[in-house]
Amino acid sequence: MTLDPFYPIVDSAAWVTRLVPLGIKLIQLRIKDMAEGPLRMEIRRAKAICTSYGCQLVVNDHWKLVIEEGCSFVHLGQEDLSKADVAAIRRAGLKLGLSTHDDAELAIALAAEPDYVALGPIYPTVLKKMKWAPQGLDRIADWKRRIGHIPLVAIGGLNLDRLPGIFHHGADSAAVVTDICRNPNPEAQTRDWIATTRQLRPAIPA
Repeated sequence: MTLDPFYPIVDSAAWVTRLVPLGIKLIQLRIKDMAEGPLRMEIRRAKAICTSYGCQLVVNDHWKLVIEEGCSFVHLGQEDLSKADVAAIRRAGLKLGLSTHDDAELAIALAAEPDYVALGPIYPTVLKKMKWAPQGLDRIADWKRRIGHIPLVAIGGLNLDRLPGIFHHGADSAAVVTDICRNPNPEAQTRDWIATTRQLRPAIPA
């Protein structure tokens, strides 16, 4: 499969509703702490918007709800992966994205035969405290050599100025949180990301 080169990550269906109509084709809904009922409604709202605009929705972590709500793509961190029923995820026909930060995690991820591998943080990030040092561009090239045809998502500290470097070193898609959601004008920044990523790495439909 292939991924759109622009991969925003947001924490609410409200953000999905706000940004997807601008032309986004791939977005992740990442909600960590919410009761099941409201979380289910967030997933439903996000799915409805994405379906209307031809956008691929990826839901972080909550694989059981993803199956129940008829979504098609789940992203798991390493801790989430260790607790997940990967066989059930595959039986449901879900695509699976996995986070990696070091060699051991990459080996675990590849054993699960993911549909994409994410590597991060590429640069220092203010989103959350990380026990891993910034990976840097050379690690992107190394990961891409090791995963072959599997799409590689770069994440962590990315902005428009850093996109040429990550794509040149082998990333297939650039995941972004703060450069969109903490920008004074998220809509304008989203349009700039769409234009820049598609110029640097035109997406091929899966």
